[in-house]
Amino acid sequence: MTQARKESRPSLIQAMIDAFRQPDLRWRILLTVGILVVFRFVAHVPVPGADADAMQQLLQQGQGLGPLLGMVDLFSGGAMRQVSVAALGVYPYITALIIMQLLVPVIPRLQAISREGEAGRAKINQYTHMLTVPLAALSAYGNLIVLQGYGIVSNVGLSGPNLLPTAAMVLAMTAGTIFLVWLGELITEYGIGNGVSLIIFAGIVCTLPDMVKQGYLARNNMIGLTIFILFALAVVVVIVIFTEAHRRIPVQYARSLFRGGRMYRQSGSTHIPMRVNSSGMIPLIFAMALITFPGVIASFFANPVGQDPNFANSVQNLFATTGWLYWVAFFFLAVGFTFFYSLIIFQQQNLAETLQRQGAFVPGIRPGKATDQYLNRVLVRLTWAGALFLGVIAVSPFVIQKVTTIQVLVLPAIGLLIVVGVALDTMRQLEAQLLMRRYEGFLK
Repeated sequence: MTQARKESRPSLIQAMIDAFRQPDLRWRILLTVGILVVFRFVAHVPVPGADADAMQQLLQQGQGLGPLLGMVDLFSGGAMRQVSVAALGVYPYITALIIMQLLVPVIPRLQAISREGEAGRAKINQYTHMLTVPLAALSAYGNLIVLQGYGIVSNVGLSGPNLLPTAAMVLAMTAGTIFLVWLGELITEYGIGNGVSLIIFAGIVCTLPDMVKQGYLARNNMIGLTIFILFALAVVVVIVIFTEAHRRIPVQYARSLFRGGRMYRQSGSTHIPMRVNSSGMIPLIFAMALITFPGVIASFFANPVGQDPNFANSVQNLFATTGWLYWVAFFFLAVGFTFFYSLIIFQQQNLAETLQRQGAFVPGIRPGKATDQYLNRVLVRLTWAGALFLGVIAVSPFVIQKVTTIQVLVLPAIGLLIVVGVALDTMRQLEAQLLMRRYEGFLK
């Protein structure tokens, strides 16, 4: 009976057909697609006076500011490449989200708010949105100052005739970020999936035509191109495996029921799913931002091309994406930040305290401190696998480029990690909506 039930599960295509047959689900899906289309239109609205060609040349550099702006361009879905009003994407919001996650266990007031259930989470979310505005404004002004040095924008300053043009550009870029966050919130509330993640997902997917074009340019090296495609497929499979991998911690609980003036105790069992990669792509963002920092600072003091190189030129070349030091440091930073972020987030969850308060316990482990120590040991062992996975994903573009000898194609490892994770999460949410309406799920 179970086997027949599994074989009767519909495919993803059939599930989409079933979803469109439901008026409310059809509305959710169409609303999500419509909002993503609006996002793509906004991504092509340029900042007045910006030189998009100069920006594209800067993004092609493998040192200095190029890699850092490339990461921002990834999150903005190519809007940074167009020097758009949405050039910052949702990156300031993600930064605010990370800052709030790190501040909650440090500030007692925030820690108390986070324990107030749904109301507390709503308050923390409100603080995150408020923090996004100044972060977006500061980021916009900082980017404009840097881009002015490369001749991409002009008339940037806080005094004299430059004040109004600068204020207009900063306000436009800040408004672009807030608008994208608002669109993401609309998708989360009324559509399907996590809105902010889907906006990042849509931006990355829109770069696929450029990858196909670059692959066409590399058609003379068919062996290398074939190896590249096989490596890309293998990376996707590994990402899916580690994204879904988790360990189930068994939990037993007992609850009291009052019936007929008497108290009865009922026992049951469940589990806590502890993911191998519980930190997602956040450690890679931390690691990339830190590893590109020395090259960015050095680029401000380096001599121009044609002059004798100084110490800043040497540092800039040392931390270029074409060198081994960049990728070795990237690997170890990704591993280190994975442990740091996973442990921080785990401490905020207070699982041991929550289990004890609800009358639940891990079989064979005393409630309280012993349970907390046990869960920490399990987390550390799982995080080793997750950290090494993220480290390998971080350096995979460099390794694949060396093996295939294809220089015009770069595998966006962070982009693949985001795309696969968002796709799986959206599929799970769509399946949950179908199961609520008594349809069979499509995930095996």
